[in-house]
Amino acid sequence: MDSRPTENPGLSIGQVAERTGLSVHALRFYEREGILEQAVRRDSGGRRVYTEYDVAWLRVCIILRTSGMPLPTIRRYTEMVRQGTGNETERLALMLEHRDRVNAQIARLTQSLDLINHKVGVYEDILSADPSGSCVIPAR
Repeated sequence: MDSRPTENPGLSIGQVAERTGLSVHALRFYEREGILEQAVRRDSGGRRVYTEYDVAWLRVCIILRTSGMPLPTIRRYTEMVRQGTGNETERLALMLEHRDRVNAQIARLTQSLDLINHKVGVYEDILSADPSGSCVIPAR
């Protein structure tokens, strides 16, 4: 995310919360934690004013967080992006490490799903043989 849209800024914290699915509290927390790539502007009344770029950046951060990336790592990534060009090697290393963690998590979840599917098949077979469900189901 290095290109910044030039649209007219002007989204309230409530609008950003609605668009991102984050609570207002979470948005304030992300700002305090240094997760936003750009400082959030304030209007003359001191209210936060977000841009479309802020929303796009938050969506990236939400996906990274949902994938299990810890907040300190997201903060480190944000800091690298803020620094501008010249640290792409470090950004790549960070993403490769995280990709490895996500792939390992997917493998564990796939193994879990295989077991669950097996159990579903066992119980479907048992119940199709005795639809009343009154048979004793062995622990398998």
